[in-house]
Amino acid sequence: MRARVLAGLAALWGSLGLVATPAAGAEVIEPRLVTDHHDLRLERIATGLERPWAAAELPDGQWLVTERPGRLSRIDADGTVTRLAGAPRVAAGGQGGLLDVVLHPAYGQGQGKDWVYLTWSQAGSGGHATTLSRGRLEDDALVDLETLFVQNRFAPTRHHYGSRLAWRHDGTLLMSVGERGSPRSAQDGRDHTGSVVRLTEDGGVPADNPFVDDDTVLDEIFTLGHRNPQGLTVASDGTAWSTEHGPRTGDELNRLVAGENYGWPVVSRGNDYATNQPIGVDSAPGMRDPVHVFAGRFAPSGLAEVTGDAFPAWRGHLLAGGLGSERLVRLALDGDRVVEREVILEGEIGRIRDVRLARDGTLYLLTDSADGGLYRLAPAVAE
Repeated sequence: MRARVLAGLAALWGSLGLVATPAAGAEVIEPRLVTDHHDLRLERIATGLERPWAAAELPDGQWLVTERPGRLSRIDADGTVTRLAGAPRVAAGGQGGLLDVVLHPAYGQGQGKDWVYLTWSQAGSGGHATTLSRGRLEDDALVDLETLFVQNRFAPTRHHYGSRLAWRHDGTLLMSVGERGSPRSAQDGRDHTGSVVRLTEDGGVPADNPFVDDDTVLDEIFTLGHRNPQGLTVASDGTAWSTEHGPRTGDELNRLVAGENYGWPVVSRGNDYATNQPIGVDSAPGMRDPVHVFAGRFAPSGLAEVTGDAFPAWRGHLLAGGLGSERLVRLALDGDRVVEREVILEGEIGRIRDVRLARDGTLYLLTDSADGGLYRLAPAVAE
């Protein structure tokens, strides 16, 4: 049974000028989590989500959440979950299904661009493909759904879809595509698998993509040599970052630079699943090294930069979610160096699938389970 925070208490906290009052209807899981710079309050906003994968905040403060079996849900302020009609017909199974969700940067600004972008696994000849579509919200439905991009080679496997989205400041969209369990494909420029692609808002190819004049590499490709990037964000300074699964350890944080090759499987800090022997080499000419390699088996998914006033000591830091590790890790950067690392959560909510910054500067997390939840991290209430 969910514990409700009384509205009168929330109003009292607000009148005291505290940074963030508990969300309406939230269940307080931990009233005070002590970290190096901030004391935090952990709240559960909603439960009953089946394998949720990604969240996006609507202008009115409600949240869209994708559920891997193929449902798009809307969560209101009191935690009520409404399943929306019109989601794409996904090929759910393995690691596939309905995956990432982002809003167009001009959503809600009266420019006719109230688009919701979704990635998902599509069935077709030869197997399944990571796909990008967009639609519009109308009442309790997604309408005008159109497909913008499909990876060029369908794969028979049901894993390593990648599938994160992030907008660049120039209005182009980055999308990660995992190597679908075929490591050599990540080094094949004629295959979208194992790459990050860069697209226009309509799914086209930007004229300044790094390989548009190279017949050996597909025009959509922005970077290649990736295994399975499931964290992706563009920082306030325009730098693009991704977190990527290694095979057995060797999970990476990468700074994404146009035209670069990130090495997989020639370069890897991870080990073979069967033999536990190293795969590839630590570094190689012409291939870009990771900025950071996570300790142990982190299993990254979800990545966000902290901005705003809720956590001033964390501004500009990255927060990375972990699945198998059940961790939320803070990384402070100085250029391409991680200068501070802190584990914020470890096991308190389970497998962390997504990390999102809300408009008020607080943090929202999704947990990956058959009964997953939407959680909020806010500054602890002053005593």
